[in-house]
Amino acid sequence: MRQILLFTVGALVVASLSSASAAERRCGWYASPTPGNLWLIDKDATWTITSQGEADGPDAAGADKAPDFNPRQFVETNVPGAGYGYGCACMTVETDAKNQRIKRVFAGDILPLNKCRADKSLPPPPD
Repeated sequence: MRQILLFTVGALVVASLSSASAAERRCGWYASPTPGNLWLIDKDATWTITSQGEADGPDAAGADKAPDFNPRQFVETNVPGAGYGYGCACMTVETDAKNQRIKRVFAGDILPLNKCRADKSLPPPPD
């Protein structure tokens, strides 16, 4: 019985380490350009979190853990009053670099817009 318990605990530790090693912290422009689309644009890529069309691939697991936009740290674009635009955020995610997709969102935080505006490694915001 003790061996089974130790094996189970060991398997859980290995599984949690595997998940942790796949997680990375990415910061940049957090955008909702159109209905059903969420992106995180950092120094490396425009990462798709969710997409309206299935042809673009599946939405990220845990997409509901992506942070809500802060209305005071949000720039509205496209249709006024429709809620489309961008902010600045950091997220802990698992990525698929080849396809520039976020596979899983673990957590995220909204940052002040000035943080992204001051980051010279980021591209311009997605106006």
